[in-house]
Amino acid sequence: MNLAGRLDRHTLESPLLAHNPLRDPSRRECCVYVPPNYDGHTRYPVVMVLAGYGGTSHSLLNYSFTSENIVQRFDRLVRTGECPPALLVLPDAMNRWGGSQFLDSSASGAYQSYLADEIIPFVDQTYQTIAERSGRAIVGRSSGGFGALRMGLDRPELFACIGSHAGDSAFELSLRPATLEALIAFDRAGGVGAFAEAFLQAPGKHSFTAMMLLACAAAYAPEPDAPFPHVALPFDPHTGEHLDDVWQRYMACDPITLMRQRPDAFKDAHFVYLDAGDRDEHGLQFGARQMAALLKERGRNVLFEEFPGTHRGTTHRYERSLPLLIEGCASTFRSLAP
Repeated sequence: MNLAGRLDRHTLESPLLAHNPLRDPSRRECCVYVPPNYDGHTRYPVVMVLAGYGGTSHSLLNYSFTSENIVQRFDRLVRTGECPPALLVLPDAMNRWGGSQFLDSSASGAYQSYLADEIIPFVDQTYQTIAERSGRAIVGRSSGGFGALRMGLDRPELFACIGSHAGDSAFELSLRPATLEALIAFDRAGGVGAFAEAFLQAPGKHSFTAMMLLACAAAYAPEPDAPFPHVALPFDPHTGEHLDDVWQRYMACDPITLMRQRPDAFKDAHFVYLDAGDRDEHGLQFGARQMAALLKERGRNVLFEEFPGTHRGTTHRYERSLPLLIEGCASTFRSLAP
């Protein structure tokens, strides 16, 4: 990539991911975009960017002949003065089910803690950062947007600004309809265990929706003592009967549910940015509307934008969110130069 800044690639050994239940690698790459004129004296805000389901830092860096990836877009914004400079952190929180949902799970691993307690300290120790919550933002799209919202809800001491592009939420509308396709795929494979084994052999040949539900099940309803893949499904795999007690475990992970249960949620956030396409295939514009309404009712500093578009092909929306999130951290942007 031709950048005015630079892209650093680090390989970290994670104690938190060591011996994870799925035996996924504990050695992970973390990419950090460093803005131009980084001089070792000026302290910069940090923005952690979380990939969507099926994606990693490599996905965020994918080269396309026809469009810019997120780092190229951000580098251009900084170079032209359209956005204050910042460090972008692109971590890898992938697991063998295609995504960890950036949560801690007894069925897959401690991925939220990995980001919060290993990646952030590493970045602060390695770079000249504003090493406090007021100098940090987190953003993602789809499952990454969900991960950003959950980090803001679960670890409010870490990030002052939170951005979610069509983040998973309002599960009754967005996730529950997907269970039928997953049920059919599991049934045709001979059960969820057989589906999981077949998926491990050839991930690209199986229902994307069923794969995604398996990843969600590992994050939302882990059953470490149950047969492989050690998850609880919200339906009877033979009859298809809805199992409400299991479904409520999924709903307990929904950012909308947690927002309603926690009156102080996002109380100290400097800024929350939400958006979604008006034709999102998963109906995630409705969850974003609900989240925005709850935040506004509680007097939080939130901006919600609904744009013409669908769920995919929305990397361009980072051109809108990143400047706003970084400006939300700008009050603590300071220099250590003598």
